[in-house]
Amino acid sequence: MNQNQIEAAKNNIITNEVEYCSKIEDIEPETLKNDIANGYTVILKNSMHNIKPLAVGKGLTTKVNANIGSSGDKYDLAEELEKLFVSIKSGADAVMDLSTGGNIVEFRKEILKNSTIPLGTVPLYEAFQEIMETGKPLDKFDPEVLFDVIQRQCEEGIDFITVHCGLTLEAIKKMNRQKRILGIVSRGGSLIASWMIKTNRENPLYEQFDRLLKIAKKNDVVLSLGDGLRPGSLADATDRAQISELIMLGELAKMSLEEGVQAMIEGPGHIPLNQIETNIKLEKSICNGAPFYVLGPLVTDIAPGYDHITSSIGGAIAAGAGADFLCYVTPAEHLRLPSIEDVKDGVIAAKIAAHAGDIAKGVKNAIKKDIEISNCRKLMDWEGQYNNSLDPEKAREMRKTITLKDDKVCSMCSSYCSIKLNAALQ
Repeated sequence: MNQNQIEAAKNNIITNEVEYCSKIEDIEPETLKNDIANGYTVILKNSMHNIKPLAVGKGLTTKVNANIGSSGDKYDLAEELEKLFVSIKSGADAVMDLSTGGNIVEFRKEILKNSTIPLGTVPLYEAFQEIMETGKPLDKFDPEVLFDVIQRQCEEGIDFITVHCGLTLEAIKKMNRQKRILGIVSRGGSLIASWMIKTNRENPLYEQFDRLLKIAKKNDVVLSLGDGLRPGSLADATDRAQISELIMLGELAKMSLEEGVQAMIEGPGHIPLNQIETNIKLEKSICNGAPFYVLGPLVTDIAPGYDHITSSIGGAIAAGAGADFLCYVTPAEHLRLPSIEDVKDGVIAAKIAAHAGDIAKGVKNAIKKDIEISNCRKLMDWEGQYNNSLDPEKAREMRKTITLKDDKVCSMCSSYCSIKLNAALQ
């Protein structure tokens, strides 16, 4: 079997994936290799999945993930595939299939077959599906089913999996002592926690973490160490339960690195704007610089229907402070399964946040397109402006809706166009 990324890096070997990603990121292959060896960067690519690899981590552009997938109330494979295509077209760097309804296995295989970017899953969803749909008691869940699902998904070609390994019985006790408003809002976290409480048994993902590592290592699957106790309310942010889980994830990330398994850390969630930078610094310190994958974060709880905006605000600050991977949030968050249009809006909002963060933290060439589009504005080169924008189609369509006396300007300023007036002064 070929060496995986960490083993190769520790043996001073620059893999084809490292070579490719270093060109995309415009950094030295040696630097990328060393960061993988130290656990600062991961490469998302299952050895069985024929896609271009994606590097996430230290000094790299901030990446964006889009969530798609069915629910128990709606499962339409054609629509989910369309969401996949829209995500890719809109600029998502990775996608997660979070299907919980219908034929989960069929959905995943079709999405995997059609995806040209890394694909992630939450194996707990498939493992618990029969129990959830038949109404069986949660304590009837067999942890062996979960490990069977994980092994099968890794062998199918899934590139990264969310596993809630840091959610222990002790962490749940700490949360309960705090009297959170919303308790556990992670779906996977709530499933495994409910089983733990009903059976008074420890989390099998924590208890058998060495077994999980062996499964992931075989196909170089990245472990996304899930934040089962992430806050779902601003009032619950950065509490003892969240931080105790983060400390455990730091220990598990260290174990992963020692065993040659790539890992990144998942993070909140709903956080007041002034706590975002603190959360990033805590993760980087506690988890020895492991890549940080954040949901949003959402900086207010009062904007249902506009949570792609609340998360874009938080995502920009998080990326600027050092977050490496943003999970998008759509306008439908907290309300419904997202539509195709919701998915596009969510990806674009997250891309804006990621790009703004990259400029703030000085990622090489991050500001290049901003300068290019500014030069096009100076020249009143509309086609150049479209081509340098995140959503050229929308920009073109908006401009087509107006009638102009002078096609060089826009209808906002018309003859008062400052750029046109400036040109006359030079």
